[in-house]
Amino acid sequence: MTNSTEAQKPQNTKKNKKKGATLDTFYGAKIQNTEQIEEDIQENSPKSSKGNRNSPQTHEEFESEMTKKMEALWEEKWEIMQKKFMHLQNQFDQTVKENQALKQELIKQSQNTKKLEENIKYLTDKVIDLENRGRRENLRIIGLPEKPEINTKLDMVIQDIIKENCPEILEQGGNTATDRAHRTPSTLNPQKTTPRNVIAKFQSYQTKEKILQEARKRQFRYKGMPIRITQDLASSTLNDRKAWNMIFRKARELGLQPRISYPAKLTIYFQGKVWAFNKIEDFQLFAKKRPELCGKFDTENQRARNT
Repeated sequence: MTNSTEAQKPQNTKKNKKKGATLDTFYGAKIQNTEQIEEDIQENSPKSSKGNRNSPQTHEEFESEMTKKMEALWEEKWEIMQKKFMHLQNQFDQTVKENQALKQELIKQSQNTKKLEENIKYLTDKVIDLENRGRRENLRIIGLPEKPEINTKLDMVIQDIIKENCPEILEQGGNTATDRAHRTPSTLNPQKTTPRNVIAKFQSYQTKEKILQEARKRQFRYKGMPIRITQDLASSTLNDRKAWNMIFRKARELGLQPRISYPAKLTIYFQGKVWAFNKIEDFQLFAKKRPELCGKFDTENQRARNT
């Protein structure tokens, strides 16, 4: 027993030695590694502290660098915006100039248009006046019956009218001859019930005027039938005269002694004076300012009543 125990001791000793070696190796390695780490820390510690000492400076440098970059970026953006603004400003200024030029051109064109309109009106009035002067020897007979025996002998019918209504002209030896007489319009409209007018051109202007003056004094007749005789005028002048019809009739009812003079002027006798009007608007303004006439020449109300 003793031998076996002793025999076992060396083996245990070996094992213990091995075990101790292993532990020593483990702890030794651990210690060695720790020391290495500590050495590394100690070696790097100054760098870290140096880095820590430099970190505020680096931050300031970073801020400074970023500030410079931002300022450069904003300056670049600002320059771009300024260029765009200047471009837009130039475009705006150019647009304003063009607009002013267009306004001036428009004013010029408007003035030219006004001048053209004035010239057109002047020329139109001139043509109408020349046409009316060309008709100065003419009389217009209104209401003469539309019959074949009359239409084929208009010259003789006109002589009969003169004999019936103003024989004194014949007694005075006046020249009552006519160059021509015709119906107007030349073709008969079957839808119209009123006879066409007769235009008679007299050889003597003086005779024509005497007949016209007598026709203004009294009602002319042809074989007992009432007819009217007026000065022959251009169609535009006749239309201008017709525009006075409603006012003319009302003025006659009021005893204002209205007359239509050449070319289309209304004259009335009011409060001991003769008043003349070239435009209906002028007469209406005149009537509104007179209590005796105010409201009596409202042409729109008269048209409404007629319709």
